[in-house]
Amino acid sequence: MLVAAAACPCPPLLVPDVAAGAAPELDVARAASDEAIAALLAAEPDLVWVIGEGPRTGIHEPGARGSFRPFGVDLDVHLGAAPSEPVEATLPPSLSVGAWLLARAGWTGAVRGYEVAGDGSASAQADGAFHLAEGRTGAERVAFLVMGDGTACRTLKAPGYLDERAEGVDAAIAAALRDLDVDGTLANLDADLARELKISGRAPWQLLSAAWDKREGTGRLLYEDAPYGVGYFVASWT
Repeated sequence: MLVAAAACPCPPLLVPDVAAGAAPELDVARAASDEAIAALLAAEPDLVWVIGEGPRTGIHEPGARGSFRPFGVDLDVHLGAAPSEPVEATLPPSLSVGAWLLARAGWTGAVRGYEVAGDGSASAQADGAFHLAEGRTGAERVAFLVMGDGTACRTLKAPGYLDERAEGVDAAIAAALRDLDVDGTLANLDADLARELKISGRAPWQLLSAAWDKREGTGRLLYEDAPYGVGYFVASWT
């Protein structure tokens, strides 16, 4: 049973060591992410799945390692406790940021990672959502930490340059995260549009939408902005 979820942005710049002198620019997003994860952990899950986009679809077991060395920082993270023997860094950046946020929150319970390819269909996400929420681990109370960014085309200096469609798409995503809209924008976000606007959250959000079987609940949008021309959102679902 999925009891709570947090949606957070996944730029490595969210990690202060990576951002260095620019770290204060994301202080508000960082604080909102902390608040969303605190609400998630307050639901007392037996297992937290960290879900984010990557080049493949597959599960990362406890102890899996991520690294921020490709971003110039000598910093590694793990899903839960580090294993006794060194392991290869296999987590994509989205899951590495999620693992860092969970460690920052002091979570010491069970955690696994789910890397999802961005080009999957909504029906494939629905199948994956069932296995994560109910079908694989046997955990009675499951929480999702969903990592993903909106469009990367909000300004001329954005990674994807300026696209006039981007602001409206981000506004619709923000409203869906606020309103627990599991059947609308998040579930139906077009794969081609997401690719054109460089949205990294499409597949993770669709997993969340498919797994959230409560039509009643509390959705809170804690943060919405576009620093660096990229749409970032923080939301809490309980």
